[in-house]
Amino acid sequence: MLNPQELKQEPVWLTIIRLLRWHKPEGRLILMIPALWAVFLAASGKPPLPLVGVIVLGTLATSAAGCVVNDLWDRNIDPEVERTRNRPLASRALSIKVGIVVAIVSLVCAAALALYLNPLSFWLSVAAVPVILFYPGAKRVFPVPQLVLSIAWGFAVLISWSAVTPTLSQPTWLLWGATILWTLGFDTVYAMSDREDDRRIGVNSSALFFGHYAPTAIGIFFVTTVILLIRLGLLINLNFTFWVSLGIATIAWSWQYLRLRKQDLPNSEYGQMFRQNVWIGFILLAGMIAGSLF
Repeated sequence: MLNPQELKQEPVWLTIIRLLRWHKPEGRLILMIPALWAVFLAASGKPPLPLVGVIVLGTLATSAAGCVVNDLWDRNIDPEVERTRNRPLASRALSIKVGIVVAIVSLVCAAALALYLNPLSFWLSVAAVPVILFYPGAKRVFPVPQLVLSIAWGFAVLISWSAVTPTLSQPTWLLWGATILWTLGFDTVYAMSDREDDRRIGVNSSALFFGHYAPTAIGIFFVTTVILLIRLGLLINLNFTFWVSLGIATIAWSWQYLRLRKQDLPNSEYGQMFRQNVWIGFILLAGMIAGSLF
């Protein structure tokens, strides 16, 4: 975390990079993962490379827009939270006007990339925008705002799958459900580090909603993710490499659940578990690709 003196000396372009969160790639990658799951599974492991490029760039642009919109909503409460007080809009390193311009540019880039897709994928992309814009506000009015974020993540599956084959079939919805439940799990883990600040400020989170039962809820989310992925693997006949990757993921999620049951974990542990889910997602991606090809 930068100290106030370093923030004053930081070039504007680096401050914008921080606004987009590109200095923290795990948050960008974890949105990209379900989109890549979908495009590779829908194409039986061999999607067109230009389409993969569009999906990758589209998730980067969309997540960038989402981060900026979130910080615009939270610019007056982020200074009250230890983890977020140095964000560019919270610290006033950037003006609201700059934030709005960056958000618009990010959304325009995402829209331009969506034009490459077929009509169903394009309109699904349009449908995702209100969810992305509403998520930061959901923390103020909805008891489980992570569910709104999870639905936004689910659009990555629907958009990417339909970009390969313009239909949404049973395997699509199984992957969509798995993505939503996985997102609910890892984002509740992430929210656990902010519980005291969120309670003091008066914003909602799934970690506060589930309270002492948060580890149990996370365990249920991960278990149901595994069940849906098992059903998906059987339905589309993925081979043993997928099952190996799912076994590794299941072990990792089980270890996280057992860790979460311990009392008084330091806040750094929650961030570490969140980052571990990036690697879990990529392990599953490798298993899905290999499981489709061989």
